Amino acid sequence: MAGEKAEKPDTKEKKAEAKKADADGKVKKDNLQAKMPKEGRPHCSRSPVLHERKLCASITPGTILIILTGHHRSKKVILLKQLSSGLLLVTESLSLNQVPLHRTHQKFVIITSTKIDISGVKIPQHLTAAYFKKKLHKPRHKEGEIFTTEKEKHEILEQGKVDQKAVDLQILPQIRALPQLQSYLYSVFALTNGVYLHRLVF
Repeated sequence: MAGEKAEKPDTKEKKAEAKKADADGKVKKDNLQAKMPKEGRPHCSRSPVLHERKLCASITPGTILIILTGHHRSKKVILLKQLSSGLLLVTESLSLNQVPLHRTHQKFVIITSTKIDISGVKIPQHLTAAYFKKKLHKPRHKEGEIFTTEKEKHEILEQGKVDQKAVDLQILPQIRALPQLQSYLYSVFALTNGVYLHRLVF
């Protein structure tokens, strides 16, 4: 009759039969395709990839660079070599502009045409990428304190002071040999009104 509700098909029996079929070890076609191994190289590989660290052709050992970022921005430094990580190892005498041995990226420097001869400078072999990894001293909680109030401090090792002094003693004679180079390195790069960066020649 029109007033009576239509009876719903009993689906409980079908679900029970499907469970029995899965229990017997029958696999559906969709699952079978999902379990098939894919041919070729997997999408995510755990094998390390060695990237080639390309260096700009105009950046050579002894080139004077201007740092654009960081604590020593706008200061001039001397390029010593490129590390295995791709970063540049630069330095400047501490008596001139207080720039120690440190790393920087070639994207964040201005390359100048001024160069000095550092072929006779012997750079310590242990100055590698692993040498510059910061060893932070984590402060301990004091009694009665819930949170740490002290900041992590970077310890300057004695070996770093020895290496800096050894490099400075070799670079300073090269700087003093060229006229006006010492005052050029001491000066800080800055732009003023009416000075446009794209018109400058470094």
